[in-house]
Amino acid sequence: MLNIEEIKNGIVIDHIKAGLGIRIFNWLRLEKVPFTVAYITNANSERSGKKDIIKIDNTISINLDALGLIDPNITVNIIENERVTKKIKLQLPQRVENVIVCKNPRCISSTEKYLTHVFHLENQQMRTYRCEYCDEIILAGDFH
Repeated sequence: MLNIEEIKNGIVIDHIKAGLGIRIFNWLRLEKVPFTVAYITNANSERSGKKDIIKIDNTISINLDALGLIDPNITVNIIENERVTKKIKLQLPQRVENVIVCKNPRCISSTEKYLTHVFHLENQQMRTYRCEYCDEIILAGDFH
């Protein structure tokens, strides 16, 4: 059995669909942090068969909307004094700002760099979002 140390104060990102953990690891730029991070792939899961888990032995700021776009079934556990003090169950956000970038070259957000990139959930089943400015439709997974 794999043994990973307990986290004193930090974050556990759990129930990540197997294979998507690396995307979250890279999004959060965890390879550059000076504290311990455990990235576990293909862990057994009663709910989904296999899952990825990321354990961060520090408190950091996380954009929960971005995580919800990657995998809306994620659970974020906040750890304080070696105990889970808060569980956050993610979902697809209704509105996201500065996470998705419009791919329409004629969109005002493509030419006016100061504008906030705003997208609204268009279809939850298809996981599509609509640009607030030009109505371009983008899949949830297609963000920078």
